[in-house]
Amino acid sequence: MSKPKFQTEWDEIDEEYQQLQETHKIYRQKLEELTNLQATCSNAISKQRKCLKDLRRSLKKCAQTSDEKQLELITDIKTQIKEKENVFFDMEAYLPKKNGLYLNLVLGNVNITLLSNQAKFAYKDEYEKFKLYMTIILMFGAITCLFFLNCRVTDEIFNFLLVWYYCTLTIRESILMSNGSRIKGWWVSHHYVSTFLSGVMLTWPEGPMYQMFRSQFLAFSIYQSFVQFLQYYYQSGCLYRLRALGERNQLDLTVEGFQSWMWRGLTFLLPFLFFGHFWQLYNSVTLFRLAGHEDCKEWQVFMLALTFLVLFLGNFLTTVKVVHQKVQKNQEKVQKND
Repeated sequence: MSKPKFQTEWDEIDEEYQQLQETHKIYRQKLEELTNLQATCSNAISKQRKCLKDLRRSLKKCAQTSDEKQLELITDIKTQIKEKENVFFDMEAYLPKKNGLYLNLVLGNVNITLLSNQAKFAYKDEYEKFKLYMTIILMFGAITCLFFLNCRVTDEIFNFLLVWYYCTLTIRESILMSNGSRIKGWWVSHHYVSTFLSGVMLTWPEGPMYQMFRSQFLAFSIYQSFVQFLQYYYQSGCLYRLRALGERNQLDLTVEGFQSWMWRGLTFLLPFLFFGHFWQLYNSVTLFRLAGHEDCKEWQVFMLALTFLVLFLGNFLTTVKVVHQKVQKNQEKVQKND
């Protein structure tokens, strides 16, 4: 007597269920092995770092009493130590680590390490697309507020969008840094400063001082979004070319400034950047003047003036430093060739 159709289906499902249980059991075992390997690697890296730190200290003492031949050996060892530290950084991109203070405050003690290259690249691409889409949205938002809707409610929505955008950028950048992206220096800090500035703008109450600065701020926001769009468009192409040549890391990102790798092909962006920097200075000067006005009662005016000044100094000095270092390197190359 043949089995009923439903019993045959049930037997097939039950057989697949048994296979699933076995597969899941193997997965759990492999996961435990992976966790143990991660802990072993992390401990070994910590031990190596401590040993290299002690060795560097010893080399510094030895260098004071060494002859020329020993000094050459010490220099060679120091170079190799630096290379090993770079390798440790790449290794740690695939190992769980404790979150920094900022991510701990925002996310808690959650493991944010992406284990596969595919997952890292996908997250990086999503970050880049997020920046592009938000830049376009913010540009049209500023245009709408400036030319079509002179309304406090729309201004507040725009300023809230800025706060949310910069907060989200700082979180995503922290996650990317934990996964091997070499974002560093001022280009990390300036997003925190921009978050603070946007938050102060959001709390600035309606009044004559606000209306005096409103049009200037919205015009600046339009220009800033335009420059950021230009940078994304041209930096993306440049990074793609440099990655294909093996000259840049796969997780390098577009930035809202100028870095040494942009020297070839992207120097035409410098006038746009410097104009934006000096506009930040102009905003600061305007706000300092408003802060000295007899009718000015809001603390936000002076605080925004200081914040714009910090942004100008950070952006301008960092860009000048990069350009100066690149010019010096080029001059050294020309002298060597001569």
